[in-house]
Amino acid sequence: MTAKPSHLTTATAVGLIALECLPTTAWASDALNTGDTAWILTSTALVLFMTIPALALFYGGLVRTKNVLSILMQCLVLTAVISVLWLGVGYSLSFSDGNAVIGALSEKFLMLGIGPDARVGTIPETLFAAFQMTFAIITPALIVGAFAERMRFSAMLLFSSMWLLFVYTPICHMTWGGGLFAEWGVLDFAGGIVVHITAGIAALVLCLVLGPREGYPAAPMAPHNLTLTFMGTAMLWVGWFGFNAGSALAANGNAAMALLVTHLSASTAMLSWMAIDWLRNGKPSLLGAATGSIAGLAAVTPASGFIGPSGALVIGSVAGVVCWYFSTVLKQRLGYDDSLDVFGVHGIGGLLGTLLVAVFAAESLGGLGAPHSMGVQLGVQTGAAALTAVYTAIASFVLVKITGAIVPLRVSDVDEERGLDAALHGEFGYNLEQAYVRPAASPNNGA
Repeated sequence: MTAKPSHLTTATAVGLIALECLPTTAWASDALNTGDTAWILTSTALVLFMTIPALALFYGGLVRTKNVLSILMQCLVLTAVISVLWLGVGYSLSFSDGNAVIGALSEKFLMLGIGPDARVGTIPETLFAAFQMTFAIITPALIVGAFAERMRFSAMLLFSSMWLLFVYTPICHMTWGGGLFAEWGVLDFAGGIVVHITAGIAALVLCLVLGPREGYPAAPMAPHNLTLTFMGTAMLWVGWFGFNAGSALAANGNAAMALLVTHLSASTAMLSWMAIDWLRNGKPSLLGAATGSIAGLAAVTPASGFIGPSGALVIGSVAGVVCWYFSTVLKQRLGYDDSLDVFGVHGIGGLLGTLLVAVFAAESLGGLGAPHSMGVQLGVQTGAAALTAVYTAIASFVLVKITGAIVPLRVSDVDEERGLDAALHGEFGYNLEQAYVRPAASPNNGA
């Protein structure tokens, strides 16, 4: 994610891609551009909008009635917690000069010394830090969908806080902060590695460690309100324009192309997933169409600044089919309870885009070029994705075990049956008649 000039030609594409991998301080002397600044201010708001309310509503509609407030609460409070951590140490660990793996803690601690005149490219550094903060917010919020309806609120907060510091920040630094992956020439325009692979792998680890929900898969656990899910999907789709097009850090042709390919990938992935549902079940489903669109958005994220429209069509089509398989067929065969398909949609979608960008960044296929030949670039992308997946899996497993040693990970069976809304928050999502009769509290109903 770097600033780029106001025009983009094929001749300069490879050079610009190389600039993607440099530390942000490389452009400290650039002059402020008000157009670029206005666009990134808008993009920052759009990406924050993706977590509250978009992701909260998308996930909230997918759980059962008794757990809807727990999802909304998790997304809301994570926004605040991650924001404070990002100010204190997250930004410095991610984007200050350090080593190949992590930034220096003291250099930008509490963002001290970053005045109004500091620049990243043509925008204020304070704005760049805020824009990056919204990415840090949504990544642990995505993981919430894997353990929905069974994890304690206190355990979620503790795990997510540690995960940001020990997983997100090193991967972010290695990819966007001038670290190891940047030195390799890895292409990740807006977070296929940093956001989606890390969130997807962590989600898989957590759902395996916590185990399935009571009654899964025999008991019916249908989404309680697909209207909420539709609204969340629509908001995520629009917000993703800030996510991907904003990652150009400028109001230019690269941002415009990123916006276009983002929309095309979401559209083709949705159609692919819907077509499979239609052929298998005889009816197209809103749930399938909504989930397919999110798969396409996740898959195009790492490639969005490097590919053209034809690449987006292929990436979206492939993501719709492959993510459908992982989220439905494979999950049922293996029996793990990734409640809201975080691994199948975000993890697999992010991986697909991370690999396919090596192909569709080629100028002959409508892309902008890549630092290496197609074969070498594919090897680089594969290596970075594999290293990220292995590190995230190990670190997430250790962190969830540490969390479990401090506070219980799961609610009690009684509280899970009552629902997390009543058990952990003492509230109900809907003013139904039965909501006025509070069930008796269990002996172990702490958050």
